[in-house]
Amino acid sequence: MSKLVNNINSEYLAVSKLFSHPKRKGTEKVFVYVEGYEDIAFWRNIFRMYESERLQFEISIPSRDDLAKGKKVLLGMLPNCGKNMILCMDSDFDYLFQNETAQSCTVNNSEFIFQTYVYSIENYLCYPPSLRGTCVRATKNDTFIFDFEQFMADYSRTIYPVFLWYVYSAVCKKENFFTLNDFRNTVKIHYLDIKNNGADTITWLNRQVVRRVQKLEEKYPRWKQAVKEYGVKLKKLGVTSGNVYYYMHGHTLLDNVVIVLVQTVCELLKVMSINYIRGSNRSGVALTNELSNYKNSLRDPEQVLLDNDEYQGSELFARLKSDIDKFLDKYFKLQQADE
Repeated sequence: MSKLVNNINSEYLAVSKLFSHPKRKGTEKVFVYVEGYEDIAFWRNIFRMYESERLQFEISIPSRDDLAKGKKVLLGMLPNCGKNMILCMDSDFDYLFQNETAQSCTVNNSEFIFQTYVYSIENYLCYPPSLRGTCVRATKNDTFIFDFEQFMADYSRTIYPVFLWYVYSAVCKKENFFTLNDFRNTVKIHYLDIKNNGADTITWLNRQVVRRVQKLEEKYPRWKQAVKEYGVKLKKLGVTSGNVYYYMHGHTLLDNVVIVLVQTVCELLKVMSINYIRGSNRSGVALTNELSNYKNSLRDPEQVLLDNDEYQGSELFARLKSDIDKFLDKYFKLQQADE
């Protein structure tokens, strides 16, 4: 571990705030360390809701002289944490593993660690009820042509059997028999046939999943029942066949599923808008200007998706927020005791 990190702890940060020129005298500052640069905006969006004249937050990656970052680096900082220094990280599978591994035990039981509960922040960005709004912001067309929530529920039910195999292989530390790449290649979609709300795409995907599960059951028959029983255990944690998108590998969901959906729907909405403009009574310069104005208003669907913050309506986000609420309640009580 870097000497720079070893010399930083909650008490040091509590004292250093005296020299950090807070907005007002008496303002407390909590230093929040996250896994990487891409996480800073996500956690800032959460903690800004709690800022006041009395309490401020500063989100950053670990201060190391070797620039290393990531979850294991954060966990190495845990002994130095306290009310002025906390850690925020993706759950990955640690929430699902509960106390079955040393790392999951640490993540699930430390008062100074806040986890996403979904696999990663990317899963929040893909929150199904928010995807229609993403397309509207990108295309400026609110026509309802695709039910994202229904499709994602169908998608989840379809991949659920293979998801169980992948999670079980991870908790048993047998990822080599079913690698992340194998899982990604099984559950990704290459296209969206929008007819019947993507029914043909789901049918194609189901064939991929069935083949993969059959191969796994043939190769590892003794694990078939154990995988099924593990599914029962996960159900107690809220994992069902209809909400796998919360708990699967986040970048696989974002890059190989949801971006495909959003881009396909956005292209159709743009074509609809352009055809509508061309079918109007405008002609000549007026028509050209109208088309130009519309095209200039368009945004890249992927970028809009990355800026999505409508996940705050999800149940798991509410659980994350509740953890922060409890910590801050205790934090203020501790501060009053200090005073």
